[in-house]
Amino acid sequence: MAFQLPERIDTRPMVILGAGTLGRRIALMMATRGAEIRLYDPNAEVRNAGVAYAQEQLPKVLETIPDGKPGTIVGFDDMAAALKGAWHVVEAVPEKLELKKSIFKQIDELSDPDAILASNSSSYPTSAFRDSVKNPARLLNMHYLMPPQATPVELMSCGKTDPAVIELIAKILPGYGLTPYIVEAESMGFIYNRIWAAIKREALCVIAQGVAKPAVIDAIFRQAMGTRVGPCRAMDNVGLDVVLSIEEHYAHEIPGLPEAPRTLLKKMIAEGKLGVKSGQGFYDYPPKK
Repeated sequence: MAFQLPERIDTRPMVILGAGTLGRRIALMMATRGAEIRLYDPNAEVRNAGVAYAQEQLPKVLETIPDGKPGTIVGFDDMAAALKGAWHVVEAVPEKLELKKSIFKQIDELSDPDAILASNSSSYPTSAFRDSVKNPARLLNMHYLMPPQATPVELMSCGKTDPAVIELIAKILPGYGLTPYIVEAESMGFIYNRIWAAIKREALCVIAQGVAKPAVIDAIFRQAMGTRVGPCRAMDNVGLDVVLSIEEHYAHEIPGLPEAPRTLLKKMIAEGKLGVKSGQGFYDYPPKK
């Protein structure tokens, strides 16, 4: 089906569905060109915290964006109202396939027909739920890492994405302080996460087997690779529940992966150790003021 690229993108709003760890960070980056950014989440506490985070961090991020201009970040609890008039929608809800199918069916029905629809999913290709969208030419994966610190964005076709959609997104992302990387063939985990998944998995095996503690793993990794954080600290930042969900998906798709990482993560999660967001994971974190 043919797709007409959206017009007046400089004056129309963008929508982020999901105000969690990544959703609020995506909203932050999108708010650097003066547009209205709508952050939708049915959970008022999460939504308000997401808006507050993006508003608080925006002045600092704008200092790194040439010709940046502060946009307006608005929280929404009504999806239809949030989507009205938007030219671009990014889904950033939990990594549950049935949830994503349901969400994209709603997005497709409620959004403008020329809106570009993207999923931030790190483990599901959009081909897995493109049947939820009447015109998949406007659908793609748009995987953000962890902005504003990590600014790559991976773009991957759903298999039927109009090439002009990917070309447009790749062209405008640098203006938001982001770097596009195009995935040339469908890949579970895209580019970076396929490599990162192996590192996380092996770090978890090292802990589970009693070879080394998290602080030692992170210290040697940082020194050897010259990175700011190590694998365990990075997993805490993302959330160990999210790490487990992704690892279970890999295990489902790739038989024979070691069970020790999933067993360790399940034990920690059962103990309430989710990482930064719960105050304890591989490390302890002081309560937020």
